[in-house]
Amino acid sequence: MAKIKKILLILSLWCLFFFSAARAQVGIDLSKGQTVYVPAYSHIYSGDTEYKFMLAVTLSIRNTDLKNALTITSVDYFDTNGKLIKKYLNNPVSLAPMSSTRYVVKESDETGGSGANFIVIWNADQAVHSPIIESVMIGTRSQQGISFTSRGQVVSEVQE
Repeated sequence: MAKIKKILLILSLWCLFFFSAARAQVGIDLSKGQTVYVPAYSHIYSGDTEYKFMLAVTLSIRNTDLKNALTITSVDYFDTNGKLIKKYLNNPVSLAPMSSTRYVVKESDETGGSGANFIVIWNADQAVHSPIIESVMIGTRSQQGISFTSRGQVVSEVQE
């Protein structure tokens, strides 16, 4: 009987710990700014001969905050080797609550390669819900089409 009580106690403690940890993860993180790495693919390879399948890339930045604007201060496009190809912004761009913007790399632009990426830097006057930043790749050839997305990854947070 003592063994069963011990097992029930351990099980109860485990459940308490598990559900407390799960509840703690539900909180929404707010931020005053971030640097975000976004994978992009100006082409992918297909077949045994690694045939290049060219893709158009759309970088989408969506302000998810219901009440506050945020400011995009930098959108830079890099190739597979980490070489800066293009700076998309000369001046900061403000995104109103729930608005979005996009930047496009044409399908015919081969400069990025299969390991291309964007670095997006944004900030806000007060802590806001972080934007969704993703790339959307699409290409068509004959009767074949391909499309997929890549979600941005925060690489640094603004320190107050």
